[in-house]
Amino acid sequence: MNAATAQTSAPQLTPGEVDNLYEVVNGEVVELEPMGAFDTALASELAFFLRLFAREHAMGLVVTETLFVLDAALNLRRRPDAAYVSYGRWPEQSVPRAAAWNVVPDLAVEVVSPTNIVDKVDEKIVEYFAAGVQLVWAIYPETERIYVYASANDVKILERSETLNGGEVLPAFELSIDTLFSGLSKPE
Repeated sequence: MNAATAQTSAPQLTPGEVDNLYEVVNGEVVELEPMGAFDTALASELAFFLRLFAREHAMGLVVTETLFVLDAALNLRRRPDAAYVSYGRWPEQSVPRAAAWNVVPDLAVEVVSPTNIVDKVDEKIVEYFAAGVQLVWAIYPETERIYVYASANDVKILERSETLNGGEVLPAFELSIDTLFSGLSKPE
């Protein structure tokens, strides 16, 4: 698929033209509901642990709130709350200075906040796998559970007492879910 086969093109927006975060779905700009402080901190905390691991093992880059071109022909651009891009998928020498990164991440993370609609989260998960994402983590802060998707219909639900691992995408990465959530409270 190339840009010439796209049915519609996304508007060329500069950062100053859009105050809120957005995605592009079927060529339409869709503003995202803002995440709450806890949800944002949770995504940042997870990205911190992922970034340390990926950097220590020279595997790739971890980003937050980055817009990715998932399918140029369908004009689909999604913004996971956190994502990991392996060096093997990274076509450029450095991250481009563009509104969207034209690469499909290996791992996409969605923090499901109260403003998210479950059907829309499910739609994103299906789109991620259709685009070539290998692993999706959907974090539910209210229940402190993480849904680990190996495909759009292969999911394992982890409780706070369990350990999240990177599977084949981030081999040897492990993080206690309790450690992830505990990092959002002041130590006693």
